[in-house]
Amino acid sequence: MKKLLITGSNGFVGSYFVENYKDKYEIKAFSFRDDDIATLECGGLDVVLHLSALVHQMRGASAEEYERINVTQTLALAKKAKGIGVSHFVFMSTVKVYGEETDGVYTESSPCHPEDEYGKSKLKAENELLKLEDDNFRVSILRTPIVYGFGVKANIRSLVDLVKKVPILPFGGIENRRSMVYVGNLCYLVDAIIRLPVKLGMKEGVFLACDDEPLSTTRLCKLMADELGKVMYLVKVPCFKTFLRLVKPSFYKRLYGSLEVDNTLTMQKLFGISSQIGNNEYKMPYSVEEGINLMIKGESI
Repeated sequence: MKKLLITGSNGFVGSYFVENYKDKYEIKAFSFRDDDIATLECGGLDVVLHLSALVHQMRGASAEEYERINVTQTLALAKKAKGIGVSHFVFMSTVKVYGEETDGVYTESSPCHPEDEYGKSKLKAENELLKLEDDNFRVSILRTPIVYGFGVKANIRSLVDLVKKVPILPFGGIENRRSMVYVGNLCYLVDAIIRLPVKLGMKEGVFLACDDEPLSTTRLCKLMADELGKVMYLVKVPCFKTFLRLVKPSFYKRLYGSLEVDNTLTMQKLFGISSQIGNNEYKMPYSVEEGINLMIKGESI
């Protein structure tokens, strides 16, 4: 049984992973808030799964704070782990390293042009981590879009609450494409990355997480309403899109913008087959419908 150190184990993703994989790994938790990295005992550990981070803040955070938490702390942990013989460091990153909404599709090899301090700090951490690699220390970087599931907060939680309370919303006919990832699918990929063989450079490099299909804002609202048992009317309001773009550009981007990723290469590397839908290929364990169902109705994590 591999010995695994997890940071952010009490967070949304960390708590799901610990509960669902506690019988597969010997898990030790570390908190940057409560524990001192100088006294961290990593003896006998095989893998560090670094989930702790300062995530995107709607009200903003300083560049210095993103640097301290997402870069400095990450590198301190990685150097500590490498120094005492840990062979594998798994870093949870973000698709924000690519930039913002786009009509194209991001892949593992797409150029990175982050626009906000969160994305910039994550990309800097990625690059600095890769410099630490050698034959005895491998770094896996997993970039994620929006993660959702039971207990999720932030924008997805706000949208669920809105669908619960308001029977008519001006979100009809939106045809954007947004990749998301259900927390069960994300943790499934993390587990697969941890289990990759060391030979042939399998462990290191960039991996992408996403569900098997992207969703439009309209379809996402419909799926939420169906699982809530709500009658929902999604209508197209003349000039609403233009109004929102002028008055609330951040809301406009989230509702109408596309941010799609294609993780075919990740799936091929992890499972040896294509993830492209429609060709008897490999699929994630949870469909988007199942993920939304579990997010709305709850699950035993």
